[in-house]
Amino acid sequence: MGHIDEHYPANGRVILHVDMNAFYCSVHEAEEPEKYLGKPTAVAGSTELRKGVIVTCSYAARAKGIRTGMNVRQALRLYPDLIIIAPDFHLYRKYSQAFMNIAYSYSPLLEATSIDECYLDITGSKQFGTPLDIAREIQERIGEELSLPCSIGIAPNKLLAKMASDMKKPRGLSVLRIRDVPKLLWHKPCIELFGIGAKTAEKLKKLNIYTIGQLAAADESLLTHTFGVTGSWMKRAANGIDHAPVVAEREQSKSIGHTTTLPHDITRLEDAKRVFLNLSDQVARRLRRQGLMASGVQITLRTPDMKTITRSKQLPTPTENMEDIYREACLLYEHHWREEKPLRLLGVTLQQLTPKEASAIQLDLFEYEKQPRKESLTKVMDELRNKFGESAVLTAGMLSDDPSALIRNHKRRGTSLQMDFARERKLDDDDGS
Repeated sequence: MGHIDEHYPANGRVILHVDMNAFYCSVHEAEEPEKYLGKPTAVAGSTELRKGVIVTCSYAARAKGIRTGMNVRQALRLYPDLIIIAPDFHLYRKYSQAFMNIAYSYSPLLEATSIDECYLDITGSKQFGTPLDIAREIQERIGEELSLPCSIGIAPNKLLAKMASDMKKPRGLSVLRIRDVPKLLWHKPCIELFGIGAKTAEKLKKLNIYTIGQLAAADESLLTHTFGVTGSWMKRAANGIDHAPVVAEREQSKSIGHTTTLPHDITRLEDAKRVFLNLSDQVARRLRRQGLMASGVQITLRTPDMKTITRSKQLPTPTENMEDIYREACLLYEHHWREEKPLRLLGVTLQQLTPKEASAIQLDLFEYEKQPRKESLTKVMDELRNKFGESAVLTAGMLSDDPSALIRNHKRRGTSLQMDFARERKLDDDDGS
């Protein structure tokens, strides 16, 4: 054990960042190797309309010049034999849960940051060997047990672990120590520092700061004058310093939201209402699954020129019911939107969430009498849908070929569900996945 101790700092931390490679495509390869293994594939948001955007593509596709964010039509012009796969989020969540469970068996300090990546604090995991042993073992097990490739970064903090996992893909194992930062990172452009986006990088260029090294040496007061407290963080980060802990259990979800992009712009109130009905149904389902009540409703509207508007409202009493959420969403829409203006995207978000048992509901007498009956009916409907699928029990207004109806389909619905799995990891997925 003595020689293993040498690999762990006396008073620092050892953090791994596990990053799945081309996750969605890799999952399809693992599920149906005879169909997809080693082939140029891409998962796209909307295959039938040819207007979809590529969400991820396999390494074989990348070799042909295909890139994430590319339009499907453009990708097919570039490489006509590209295999386009419709997304199956139910399947991705299953594999996500499986790879997180493997990582979790080496340390309970696991923080899931998205469906395909997580941080693991292994400072107290010496019994499993050196940090490199643990990383190698996690990578091998994910490869053998799930047939999925991943890259793992090993570092004294989350920032450097994340940067390290990006260094070699696919199937990389990289160690990044603070003393390596000048040699390995300082020559790179600022945008390559995790946490710095294109706009910030442009602002830094105006200050004559082009590389991570120049950022590390920059005058902190100049940075804070331009960026506020973020300026101090950027200088620390450029020097490889990051004190953020691995947050093992995500806090109670601050909000639950769902948006849907429409295949064509809508202008009519009844079209918007149908979309809001499906969105309200799904966010209410997720709210009840987590045993929460909402006290605020927000709607999101996006125009074809990508302008986004949000409007919210406080509810008179906390609710878990689709009808209440739907009613408020429609009222907000009617109050804040002129009907003839076209919309491309609609969303509903529930805010100010509290655990159900802690929500003291002040119902008037009439509501009080109706409440238990309504609750037991909702419960029965939820159980039926858990067992037989999302479309088992629908109200009349939901039966449509409207694209928003697809959000009830596990295979097709989109990314707003991607963080729910983190909360469900310890529970058995209640719809049997």
